[in-house]
Amino acid sequence: MNDLADFFDLYQQGFARVAVAVPHCRVADPAFNAEQSVALLQQAAQQGAAVLLFPELGLSAYTCDDLFHQRALLDCCEAALQRLLQASAELSTVAVVGLPLRVDHSLFNCAVVLQRGRLLGVVPKTYLPNYGEFYEARQFNPADHAQSTQITLLGQAVPFGADLLFDAQDLPNLCLHAEICEDLWVPIPPSSYAALAGATLLLNLSASNITVGKSAYRHALAQSQSARCLAAYAYSSAGQGESTTDLAWDGQALICENGQVLAESPRFADGSQLLYADVDLERLARERLRQTSFGQSAGRHAERLARFRRVPFTLGMAQRHALHRSIERYPYVPADAARRDERCQEVYQIQVQGLTQRLAASGIGKLVIGISGGLDSTHALLVCARAMDRLGLPRTNILGVTMPGFATSTRTLDQAWRLMRAIGCDARQIDIRPSCEQMLRDIGHPYADGQPQYDITFENVQAGERTSHLFRLANFNDALVVGTGDLSELALGWCTYGVGDHMSHYNVNASVPKTLIKHLVRWVAERGEAGGQALVADPQVLLDILSTEISPELVPGDAAGQPGQSTESQIGPYDLHDFFLYYTLRFGLTPRKVAFLAHAAWHDAAAGAWPEGAHVSRQKYDLATIKRHLRSFVWRFFKTSQFKRSCVPNAPKVGSGGSLSPRGDWRAPSDGEAAVWMADLERIPGP
Repeated sequence: MNDLADFFDLYQQGFARVAVAVPHCRVADPAFNAEQSVALLQQAAQQGAAVLLFPELGLSAYTCDDLFHQRALLDCCEAALQRLLQASAELSTVAVVGLPLRVDHSLFNCAVVLQRGRLLGVVPKTYLPNYGEFYEARQFNPADHAQSTQITLLGQAVPFGADLLFDAQDLPNLCLHAEICEDLWVPIPPSSYAALAGATLLLNLSASNITVGKSAYRHALAQSQSARCLAAYAYSSAGQGESTTDLAWDGQALICENGQVLAESPRFADGSQLLYADVDLERLARERLRQTSFGQSAGRHAERLARFRRVPFTLGMAQRHALHRSIERYPYVPADAARRDERCQEVYQIQVQGLTQRLAASGIGKLVIGISGGLDSTHALLVCARAMDRLGLPRTNILGVTMPGFATSTRTLDQAWRLMRAIGCDARQIDIRPSCEQMLRDIGHPYADGQPQYDITFENVQAGERTSHLFRLANFNDALVVGTGDLSELALGWCTYGVGDHMSHYNVNASVPKTLIKHLVRWVAERGEAGGQALVADPQVLLDILSTEISPELVPGDAAGQPGQSTESQIGPYDLHDFFLYYTLRFGLTPRKVAFLAHAAWHDAAAGAWPEGAHVSRQKYDLATIKRHLRSFVWRFFKTSQFKRSCVPNAPKVGSGGSLSPRGDWRAPSDGEAAVWMADLERIPGP
């Protein structure tokens, strides 16, 4: 499948478009309410919605009170349902609408699921609130009081009960379950069992009047239920038109996915509203596969789960609309400024706690760290300084060493010294060129005979000499060597085996990606602190380091002082590689799906979600460029780099995005093959 249209089909990429409607209603006017609902259904179908959720008792209005016992109203509600059913005849969208229904001489508050002129099922409300402003038990019966499991409605035989799951036959992983308002408020909502039984999209038809603080509570309920159930949760509530005799209504609608709010409607809006979001079903299925306790929980409730009945349906349409979902370009860096500040603070706390515990456990009070004047060692030194502050030890217990080699630039050497002075550590400089020249002579390298052969051996001799000096300095000073290599470098294998960016006594950066390190350093530069106390005397040096091109500086540059190497020109932009890494490591997505998401985030300057107020590149990447860099990432990650990751030193795991420790998130064979990922990569259209 190498067709561009197929590549951008949302269904083929594992997405389902979900819509939530908040119609303008009239109390006890089903005909009016039906027309409002029909208009929203048609609009949702035009926008490619697979599922459309309406509020609780939306065809009658929620605030009918004892009017619910009037036959005229109940008959008109069924007529309104008939109108909606007829309107759905040519539409693929599955609509879930609320109304009162008479079954077995009792009245039930119901969700009716319909599509293409067919009633797929009727789900009665399980828990009826009868406290505070609610008196539902006065009019309705709970689901478990029903005698029938199938009813005749509008001339169709329809499954009836709270045990119904609705399975899409042509969209893998789309399985629906409906519950109604209070069902979510109880300790074990019906949707919890439904999720264990296979439901991935949980639907709540709610009315839910508004009081102060209730909106935040709805958020908490919907988000936490979607997180616990590893599911999407769509929530509706009643809006304009409900009776305000004693209550008010804000029309809040939410679509959540695994704890994240994908979309939310404005509250207290005039007229009808329609909310959309594209739910990633594949991602949810992957999470359930990864989180083995989900399957264990299902196993413990197997007898109850076996009672669920499945109702099949077919969507029968392609979905080639643009992705309606915000994809952050920097998944490790929150786009929201307040969340980013909180993230930076917490990352520092985790790294510092890990390092202080290691020092306390070892009985060692000194650290040795190599300072290059570049990004990673800068961040690691900031962590070391804060650790010493927390332990009540002088920063002079940190031995910072800058070790210029054959290609060290004046700029980075100056930055290394400025940084060490600004931190207040014990600062030293060791020229490694004499020892490197001796090593090159010992191994018979042409450089020793005056031939400028700048090969990998030439580079690694310098890296190795620096590492040897650090470890011997640590021996001599009874100290620990702090590693500086980051998560991005480990993912790409962009580190020399057994040397400083790979090996140390303890590595504080090993699970922090390059894009996040940039923001961590800038966060300290702009605030001058991390944890409430000044970290650097001269924050400007941090800004200068951030503006320095990333380079290993192992090959001499030109006469103008420009570096002879640019890391990103060799391996590709870290902005993209960190994006690839997040979705590969955290969710196990295929290269094809990763490319689809990367294109959604990076294909133009207006797409995706930029970190608010952050200093980031406004670069954009087309699909061909994304595929080219993704090919490099896949080959490096799956084929050439695991042997380096299999023996990395101890390091604290920082984020839920994962680490590459062989003792933690990532266990893989060092001699594995990349064939299946490379084959999937070729399914991406283009060269």
